[in-house]
Amino acid sequence: MCVLVVAAFWGRVYAADMAPTLQGHFEQGGIVFGHTNPSTRVQLNGEPVQVSTNGHFVFGFGRDETGPVELKLTASSGEVWQQSYPIASRTFDIQRIDGLPKRTVTPDPEVVAEIRKNNEEVWIARQHRTEREDFANGFIWPAEGRISGVYGSQRVLNGNPRTPHYGLDVAAPTGTPVVAPAGGIVRLAHPDMVLSGGTMIIDHGYGFFSTFLHLSAMHVEVGQEVKQGEVVAEIGATGRATGPHLDWRINWGNVRLDPQYLVPKRN
Repeated sequence: MCVLVVAAFWGRVYAADMAPTLQGHFEQGGIVFGHTNPSTRVQLNGEPVQVSTNGHFVFGFGRDETGPVELKLTASSGEVWQQSYPIASRTFDIQRIDGLPKRTVTPDPEVVAEIRKNNEEVWIARQHRTEREDFANGFIWPAEGRISGVYGSQRVLNGNPRTPHYGLDVAAPTGTPVVAPAGGIVRLAHPDMVLSGGTMIIDHGYGFFSTFLHLSAMHVEVGQEVKQGEVVAEIGATGRATGPHLDWRINWGNVRLDPQYLVPKRN
């Protein structure tokens, strides 16, 4: 796991001895790991954050989060600890391309329908809330290779902003092994989605998921438990990819986070 920095905060503190241990990045795309008494109730902006049986929890912030955010802990005794944290903004790469044929920007209705079906399968896979603590045990790089794409970048095609890139791309030859960055359970193993090609989702517990895109082969099945470092797939160029690479994504529920915060930096 990368070296983590806790952001500055402001706000009133109640019951200071209840303060949780927090490690992470209070910024756009950032991930924060926490620990508290297992009986404590945790809320972020009024929404519940699940706490594991050993007191671990995790949350994060989307690409466009502006903050500030309010973190509140309530003990079983009723005591409250509360803090407000600013969210640091980031600068993301924006690429503008004009003069493209319409068919390359707007897919056919049949393709749109298939994409929606794929998106629903992905959404369903991420609804699991397994009581596993793999998310709290550290992460490793899922593949060896050169970083060819980063979280948050975006293209504007013919003046139309496209969905930002929410993954970390690792360029490597087709067939390069992909390993589980942390332990978990395989929730999706689709061989050929329209946009993402071979797609796999691993559940690391409590709503924290890894997703792998453009895979050429998969070596595990849905429902299978995997260990950190276990080979689960192979890099490919399936779906809409310009070359062989792994697109690794991290989700906390429906919030898309930056995988770079989980592992040592690489060029």
